[in-house]
Amino acid sequence: MAPGLPIDTSDVKELGRTGERVPAIGLGTWAIRNYSAAEEVLVEGVERGLWLIDTAEMYDGGRAEELVGRVVRRVGRDRVFIVTKMMPHRLLSAEEVERAARASLRRLGVSYVDLFLIHWPAHGMPVEEQVRRFELVYLRGYARYIGVSNFTREQLERALTATRSAEIVADQVKYSVLDRAAERDLIPFAVEAGVTIQAYTPLERGAVAHHPGVVRVARRVGRTPVQVALNYVISRPRVTAVVKTERRDHLEEILGALGWRLDEASIRELERL
Repeated sequence: MAPGLPIDTSDVKELGRTGERVPAIGLGTWAIRNYSAAEEVLVEGVERGLWLIDTAEMYDGGRAEELVGRVVRRVGRDRVFIVTKMMPHRLLSAEEVERAARASLRRLGVSYVDLFLIHWPAHGMPVEEQVRRFELVYLRGYARYIGVSNFTREQLERALTATRSAEIVADQVKYSVLDRAAERDLIPFAVEAGVTIQAYTPLERGAVAHHPGVVRVARRVGRTPVQVALNYVISRPRVTAVVKTERRDHLEEILGALGWRLDEASIRELERL
C-alpha cells in the first residue's frame, strides 16, 4: 500500500467531504453488449446494495444513459446514485455545457444527476477555465456534486482551487492491482485533500482472473481472483471501484468482494506483482 495509508475496511465510503456515502463498488455501463441482460443485472445490483451506477454521454452514443434511465424508472430515483460524464469539447462555451447537460438528463429521464464529471481534461484549455465553466451544471441544479475524470494529481490540484461555488468531490481514473500508477501520488494526495477516487477498469477486462500472482493469493484466502482484485482496490482509503457486468453470476462474484478485507501480508504480496 502507498506509504502511510491504512487499510479501509468500510464498504460504504464518503464522497469527497460531503458527508454523503456511496457504495465501495458501483456498477458501470461502458461497452454494454446486451442491453436487456444489463438492465436486469443493474436492477438486481441496486436492490442488493450496489446503488451507484456510472455512465457517460459518449457511451454508445447516449444509449447507456438511456439504459440507466430505464433502471431508475424501475427501482425509483431515490434508490440510485447516478454518475455521468460530459465530453471535454462541451466546455468551449457555457451554452454548450448547458445544452449537453440537459441532453444527458433527458436521456436519463431525470431532473438532476448526483455526480457529474468532466470525462477527461480538455486539451488547450486551462484546467481552471474548464472547471469554472463546468461548474454551471451545479449552479443550474443539474448535478448535486461535480468532479473530474482522468485528471492527474497536478490537474486535480488545480481543479480543486478553481471552483467558486462547488467542490470537486471525485476523480475517476484507471486503477487496478495490475496498474497501480495512481498509488504513486494521486491516491495519497486525494486522501489528504478529501477527494474520492473512482477506479475504472479494476478487473483489467478480465486479465486479473488469470494473473498467477492474483490467482495465488485468491487460492490462499479462499476467494476468486476477481474478488481479490476488487478487494485490493477498495482497501485503499478514499477509493471506490466501478465494474461493468451483464451477468448474474458475475454480479454474485462482485458482491462477494464486499464484507471482508485482505490481510496486510496479502496486500504487500499483491503490491509486488
